[in-house]
Amino acid sequence: MTNRPSYYITTAIDYVNGRPHLGHAYEKVLTDVLARYQRRQGADVFFLTGVDEHGMKVQQSAAKQGRQPQEFCDEMAGHFRALYDRLNISYDDFVRTTQPRHKEVVQKILQQLFDAGEIYSADYEGYYSTRLEQFLTEKDRVDGKFPESFGEVVFLQEKNYFFKLSQYQGWLLEFYQNHPDFIYPSFRTKEVLGALQEPIPDLCISRPAARLSWGIPLPFDSEQVTYVWFDALVNYLSVLGYERGQAGGRWPAVHVIGKDILVPPHAIYWPAMLKAIGVAQPRQLVVHGWWTQNKEKMSKSVGNVVDPLELIDLYGVDAFRYFVMREMALGYDADFSEEQFKLRYQSELGNTLGNLVNRSVSMIHRYRGGVVPSPMEPGTEAGEGFRRDVLESIRVYRENMDKLQLHVGIMELWKGLMRVNQFVDETAPFKMAKDEARRAELDHVLHELAAALELFAQELQVLLPGTALKMCEQLGGGLQSSISQELHWPESVAGRHLGQAQVLFPRLEETPSPKPA
Repeated sequence: MTNRPSYYITTAIDYVNGRPHLGHAYEKVLTDVLARYQRRQGADVFFLTGVDEHGMKVQQSAAKQGRQPQEFCDEMAGHFRALYDRLNISYDDFVRTTQPRHKEVVQKILQQLFDAGEIYSADYEGYYSTRLEQFLTEKDRVDGKFPESFGEVVFLQEKNYFFKLSQYQGWLLEFYQNHPDFIYPSFRTKEVLGALQEPIPDLCISRPAARLSWGIPLPFDSEQVTYVWFDALVNYLSVLGYERGQAGGRWPAVHVIGKDILVPPHAIYWPAMLKAIGVAQPRQLVVHGWWTQNKEKMSKSVGNVVDPLELIDLYGVDAFRYFVMREMALGYDADFSEEQFKLRYQSELGNTLGNLVNRSVSMIHRYRGGVVPSPMEPGTEAGEGFRRDVLESIRVYRENMDKLQLHVGIMELWKGLMRVNQFVDETAPFKMAKDEARRAELDHVLHELAAALELFAQELQVLLPGTALKMCEQLGGGLQSSISQELHWPESVAGRHLGQAQVLFPRLEETPSPKPA
């Protein structure tokens, strides 16, 4: 057993009806950054991601291709996993809702709720959205019509099973009033409280197998399959193992999700389901916004969906990770612009970081044979001021990471890198190298550059793991798995033999504009 604090973090599981897009990739990078940061803090992290494979849309998509649903899911799950592996996502488990371990837990929970009288059978008559796989009510109409966002809407008459969600409305209201920080950012709580002002109906948790065969059968009625949302949410428990009222030891979890699945699934269905089976509530819901283009939500129908693989091919994995984390304030929408991507790549990655590492390592090779010299005795105000500025930038970065102000933390880290660039310009080591009388000064400057880059390499492994490793290789060291809570200047770099300088972020080649036809 470990004495380290447990930190269980999950992403939403992605629906395999379509290929992964920018939103999928962002959420996984975001969760990966949080997981890596917690590992460096010393936590025993368990990071779960995966895919949601049941439901009408998957059944229909497979049928259109003349394939069996499982074959279709296997291929699509492979696309998601391949992208996340390429993005260097450090997940500990990848759940698929077609796995036996998941199905078993879904059926255990269904049986527990049925035995406790929390689930009942009733006839349903009303409208159903195939696109959203949910039943609609009259209040969903706008000017007498169902909005296009619902897709095809059909009228159904059928037998279903219902979870007594309505009886938890009062408890849900009280829970959110008493836990204002349960959702981050906290302003999202108002959205949940607003939804709870209207009576919430019981949740239909089954579909007739005659209409939808691709789902988990109810353990108490084989002619019905489980509603896809009831099935999907259980993944957070199924990978841990579950017996009546007992979740695995890593529970509770931090759930990282998009704002579109906060209400009702994660903020109403899931807490009520957990309450009903006697399991503690999640630690927190971390809710991110949408990526837009020209302030318009990305969608296939509009044709503005961004393929993350194309961006990775052009700019590299770490550049992609940097941009999506730097550009989006967690909890808010962000507008995607490839021009902005190029600008950040060239200025912040190529110049502020990449060029700094390259010229620092090159100078130590040129002037001291690739061995980091020893510093002068501390005491000069300029030297102490530089160290203080660099350490302060890292301290403020960590402070913002702790508060989930990730984009602010990244900006603070880059302020520190800019301060190191300023230090090079102020001290002008290339001029010192021409004056033998200033040898000790040059030794000091070269040491301070190596020490500062050592600090930043260790912090950057959370955001830019590949780049951090390359920095350490050049600096003659290695990545540290955990951090010291007390920041201090790394004196141990003196005497290190550096690796060869290498370009971290190659210059972008201009792509000629297409000629008119």
